[in-house]
Amino acid sequence: MLSGLTGQQVYLKLENLQMTGSFKERGALNRIATLTPEQAVRGVVAASAGNHAQGVAYHATKRGIRALIVMPLATPLVKVTATRGFGADVVLHGANYDEACEEATRLCAAEGMTFIHPFDDAVVMAGQGTIGLELLEQVPRLEAVVVPIGGGGLIGGIACAIKESRPEIRVIGVQTSRLPSMLAARSAGHPVTVEPATTIADGIAVRRAGDVTLPVVERYVDEIVTVDEDEIASAILVLLEREKTLAEGAGAAALAALLQKKTSLDGAHTAVMVCGGNIDVTLLSRIIERGLVQDGRMIRLRIHLLDKPGALAELTLLIAKYRANIVDTLYNRAYYGVNLGDTTIDITMETRGREQVEELLAALTAEGYKHDRVL
Repeated sequence: MLSGLTGQQVYLKLENLQMTGSFKERGALNRIATLTPEQAVRGVVAASAGNHAQGVAYHATKRGIRALIVMPLATPLVKVTATRGFGADVVLHGANYDEACEEATRLCAAEGMTFIHPFDDAVVMAGQGTIGLELLEQVPRLEAVVVPIGGGGLIGGIACAIKESRPEIRVIGVQTSRLPSMLAARSAGHPVTVEPATTIADGIAVRRAGDVTLPVVERYVDEIVTVDEDEIASAILVLLEREKTLAEGAGAAALAALLQKKTSLDGAHTAVMVCGGNIDVTLLSRIIERGLVQDGRMIRLRIHLLDKPGALAELTLLIAKYRANIVDTLYNRAYYGVNLGDTTIDITMETRGREQVEELLAALTAEGYKHDRVL
């Protein structure tokens, strides 16, 4: 299905099926495995808003190592609870990752613990690179890999592992257009801090590329492209509906680039990273609804009516004729600037697609109904 949609032979690498729901535990485990006995006794510290936190917590606790995780105050409760559930001590501090990281660094120095960086660490990057080695074994005809980019640890590790063995394989990075920190760093030739922004791809919402990761990305990554919020949301919906797999925003970014033809690839045997599946259910609900609207399978119209008995019945009969299913209505006489004697109604409907929507809109116009699409 995805191969037909993208024009390539697509292979999904489902890192959302890891124990903690993300690839992050590969790097965390690799770093924890390098601790000396003395470091293991003192414990480890990390700063994270989610996936890295859970990876460190899970693998440190399994080895009897204390894990102290600093998370921003605004971290969703589900991620805080999951991190604690994996055995970590969680400290909530700061308005964002940067402030949480400062506190983690302070605690690390004060308590003599070892700091495990989420991406800007050669050992962590090597752990993520095991994905590249697996892809070489699993996809013998591999011609390209598409990988989301945050700070660069994931793509750096994968690209190095693949390119050192088979340099002809193309490695494409994907960032959210709201925080293109690696793209900016490649253009400038050094890490730069981009303006803060919110994104549904919070797992790659990194404002500054890593000092360790940037040279690796410059050496091994062939191309970096960006995708916007709607494109990421659409890819989440495609994965959920067509492939029956749940991806978070960052996890769907790579597929979004292929679906939107953002890469220079054409017809290649392409591995696509689905790097995480830890998504807040309320956000998922909004993404599904928005995706249905974009696909023409849900529409909200504001329709003007005469305020008379039977007016609504006439309208709903017309809607029923075109097989649209009404799921929500809101009647209004006082607002929207309607004339006395008139009223408006907001109607949300489920439809079969854009063609049906266009037929319904044409019918409303033909019957004299003034209507506007509510976006």
